[in-house]
Amino acid sequence: MKNRLKVLRAEKNYTQEDLADIIGVSRQTINAIEKEKFDPSLPTAFRISKLFELPIEAIFHFEDN
Repeated sequence: MKNRLKVLRAEKNYTQEDLADIIGVSRQTINAIEKEKFDPSLPTAFRISKLFELPIEAIFHFEDN
């Protein structure tokens, strides 16, 4: 799943560790999501959406291969 998480995180000057702490996941999870190696769970996607005050669709988007 494509995402804008790295860009949004940088705009807020959050490290991966900062973001992980805020939303309650590991830094490795943030890294994997940003590198599109892992899709976030729905609760995690909602927490990210709420933090950045954007709809989930503005952060994550599915591309059918």
